[in-house]
Amino acid sequence: MPDQLRGDVRLLGEMLGSVLAESGGDDLLDDVERLRRAVIGARDGSVDGKEITDLVASWPLERAKQVARAFTVYFHLVNLAEEHNRIRSLRERDDADNPPRESLAAAVRSIREDAGEDRLRGLVDGMEFHPVMTAHPTEARRRAVSTSILRVSEQLERLRGAHPGSSVEADAHRRLIEEIDLLWRTSQLRYTKMDPLDEVRTALAAFDETIFRIIPEVYRTLDSALDPVRSGQRPPLAKAFVRYGSWIGGDRDGNPFVTHEVTREAITIQSEHVLRGLETACARIGRTHTEYGNLTPASGDLRDTLATAKAGYPRLMHEIAKRSPNEPHRQLLLLAAERLRATRERDADLAYTGPEEFLADLRVVQESLAAAGAVRQAYGELQHLIWQAETFGFHLAELEVRQHSAVHAAALAELRAGDTPSETTQEVLATLRVIAWIQERFGVEACRRYIVSFTRSAEDVAAVYELAEYALPAGKAPVLDVIPLFETGADLEASPRVLDGMLQLPGVGRRLEETDRRLEVMLGYSDSAKDVGPVSATLRLYDAQAQLAEWARENDVKLTLFHGRGGALGRGGGPANRAVLAQAPGSVDGRFKVTEQGEVIFARYGQAAIAHRHIEQVGHAVLMASTDTVQERATEAAARFRDVADRVAEAAHTAYRDLVDTEGFAEWFSRVSPLEELGELRLGSRPARRSAATGLDDLRAIPWVFAWTQTRVNLPGWYGLGSGLAAVEDLDQLNAAYTEWPLFASLLDNAEMSLAKTDRVIAERYLTLGSRSELTERVLAEYDRTRDLVLKVTRHTRLLENRRVLSRAVDLRNPYVDALSHLQLRALEALRTDEAERLSAEDRSHLERLLLLSVNGVAAGLQNTG
Repeated sequence: MPDQLRGDVRLLGEMLGSVLAESGGDDLLDDVERLRRAVIGARDGSVDGKEITDLVASWPLERAKQVARAFTVYFHLVNLAEEHNRIRSLRERDDADNPPRESLAAAVRSIREDAGEDRLRGLVDGMEFHPVMTAHPTEARRRAVSTSILRVSEQLERLRGAHPGSSVEADAHRRLIEEIDLLWRTSQLRYTKMDPLDEVRTALAAFDETIFRIIPEVYRTLDSALDPVRSGQRPPLAKAFVRYGSWIGGDRDGNPFVTHEVTREAITIQSEHVLRGLETACARIGRTHTEYGNLTPASGDLRDTLATAKAGYPRLMHEIAKRSPNEPHRQLLLLAAERLRATRERDADLAYTGPEEFLADLRVVQESLAAAGAVRQAYGELQHLIWQAETFGFHLAELEVRQHSAVHAAALAELRAGDTPSETTQEVLATLRVIAWIQERFGVEACRRYIVSFTRSAEDVAAVYELAEYALPAGKAPVLDVIPLFETGADLEASPRVLDGMLQLPGVGRRLEETDRRLEVMLGYSDSAKDVGPVSATLRLYDAQAQLAEWARENDVKLTLFHGRGGALGRGGGPANRAVLAQAPGSVDGRFKVTEQGEVIFARYGQAAIAHRHIEQVGHAVLMASTDTVQERATEAAARFRDVADRVAEAAHTAYRDLVDTEGFAEWFSRVSPLEELGELRLGSRPARRSAATGLDDLRAIPWVFAWTQTRVNLPGWYGLGSGLAAVEDLDQLNAAYTEWPLFASLLDNAEMSLAKTDRVIAERYLTLGSRSELTERVLAEYDRTRDLVLKVTRHTRLLENRRVLSRAVDLRNPYVDALSHLQLRALEALRTDEAERLSAEDRSHLERLLLLSVNGVAAGLQNTG
């Protein structure tokens, strides 16, 4: 472990120890230390697992809850220390002459050398990265806890930056332990269920704190890589290539709490945030543009714009001119800031009609400065503001609506029959009316995508266009891009046929003409993996991408594939940049759209430096995956190893379905995991199931993965892979596939990470709770088989051998996760045994609270849990 990281972990741990002793006495700290030493001893074989079980069982339930909270807070602090270490590493590797791996500068250098300047510029000009925030319930932390952690982070940075022995260092030390004390005293669990607007505000914290600020910095990085000498002194070579989307407040599939009123309010909240951000930035930049008119004369366009403003707003312009005499560029920027305020406050006389009008004012200033020779002022900070306006508009992120195809079918059946519309049908129509209102108020780009879950045919897409005609008068329907979502294995295979049918729909044809034949298709990773297992889902998704890319070429369509990936490995998670490079050749083509879910939002966007790095890594991967060299290499590898992959996938699928199709499997899963208790964590507004059914089919993929993670089995990330690899007897051929084919490498690397976070001994304790020894033995045997063969195929002597930083993080966390697992098992065993019915109401309440605290802590420790 790097010395600075070790020092931060030790410092934060010691401070937490002091807080525990002050709060709960030395006895509490002693109990925490006893458990800490015991779980570390169990890892090296010096302590027996039964000793830990007996220790945890000896505590009163109130003490057990305190210990669980202590380990949870410790994980928050360790995560923070690792973030700081990562930021330090990023700063140390920041070398303009030697760009770091997976950076935009590295991509520019590689493509320029390999394909030449023209090809490079073509790829850069066509690049798009479209992250879509979703409210899927995978973030276990309360927002109060997240903001508390940010305050701890600020004081740690202040402490490490202070001069040793200074008063600043002493004060930072005092503040740091004060914030840790507050974090300890803050409830880790939510007492009230989140509603969709809470989720909107939670996600927007990332926009306020990092995203708005770092986006222009990313563009500047790319611009400097393209022409380092003149960046900031010429028109930008980098365009605004990031566009944010959001499902939060728009995704109503199975969530009765997302209504048309919520959708309307969600976009209003978003607009308020982005207009405040633009207004503040415009006022700040405007105040700095004090160019004297005699030295930097205004252009004719700028003078005309100011003259028009004086005629329209004489009092306001008099005040601005009084503060900025003979500073025409400053005057127009300060006017623009006032107009943004008026737009936010809905002052129609002064407000902008839309972002393009605001951008027009900025460009008038920019062109005037450039014409007067002030090129550094024209293309410096002012360009950053232009990039922000181009990226976020006045709506921040495009709000996307999603609904299940069955809901549309039922609504249409009622309307066609002339029946009185049910409440559900009325809500579908009201949603379409709200989309029309949003477009009228904020522009078409604010809300035009409508995603249809479980699309089975072109009729499912046509239904949305027909419903829009019922919802609004003739000619008043909103602009709609209806996006099919293919989720199950069968749906993925049928996707090209569905698209053939879509081309015959008038609504789709009209949009193809209006958008230069652009079309979007969404692929669901979560439900496909839950349906057919992680290995088979990976291959089927790859095949679907390849088939859809070929379909797009044959039909002259510019296709964007929207990847519905979760944060967990069992839901398509893992490093986003590696996932891009593992896509089927031709399926990226300069465009990558992906969901950013729950805990992933804060993991990737909680710190500015990490957010910058994430976007750079994805940008690098999108550029590289679109080059001829990378695509040819991937095509050759896919052709060479496809037979091997098919054999692996077939055997893996058989093993997976044999397990989940076993009679009574759903009930067994509920007993061996905290699945049924997860709803009490109040992670999000959406129910865990699409209906009242209790089987696996109706269970959403998120609680499926989250619950398996808690058991330390991590089954959705690897189950079936061992059987699949065993079906191929040629180990050298498997290793060659791992070495040469990015898809196969990504599959095994993600499984390896999932296996590294699995603990066989603890997992067995969970599995035995189900009283089905044959299922327990089958799962553990598959784990042993998978672990053994993954190591042989990758030729690693231990898991994560080739990923030093990740391996260190997992090794550091695992013993402490063990502590929380033992605490969780105490609660779960008590709630699952025959004695549970005789528990007092008070004891049951304490046990359930202990269980939820431990769930929260395990999620913090393992991180990519959902």
